Amino acid sequence: MCIGNDVVIVKNGRRICGSGGALATAPIVQNKAYFEAKLQQRGVWGLGLATQNTDLDHLPMGRSAESWVLRSDGKVYSNDEEQAKLADVPQEGDVIGISYDHVEMNFYVNGKNQHCPVTRLKGTFFPTFYVDDGAVMDVAFKEFFFPVPPGYDAIMIEQSLL
Repeated sequence: MCIGNDVVIVKNGRRICGSGGALATAPIVQNKAYFEAKLQQRGVWGLGLATQNTDLDHLPMGRSAESWVLRSDGKVYSNDEEQAKLADVPQEGDVIGISYDHVEMNFYVNGKNQHCPVTRLKGTFFPTFYVDDGAVMDVAFKEFFFPVPPGYDAIMIEQSLL
């Protein structure tokens, strides 16, 4: 993962803590991808999609057009504008899933679709996460807590055959 200056990644790259953001090392290249994060400890947090140009030290993420992030208030932001809102704010112990198909991003809490799709995302995106104020998050790119939505799969790593 590419990380902000005050972020700590532990547990074999699965746990994010400290203060700042992290960007997965691989972009989403396949048609339908899914990943999850479990909120291990409450605080200020966010997760979603971002370009590799996003500032991982400027919190909360979602302030620029480079990131689309669900924040700990249950709202999705990009360019510092609210894009969507979950009916219920995720709490400590909840698992948040994100599906993305290059048309829309959808959120799941404990395996349940929240039915608040975010559209108009354009570009190459990486899974992104941020924590602050004591938040701790465990990320999962495979071996998920809940079943993957039909038609989606874990993020594939692009490989060159040349």
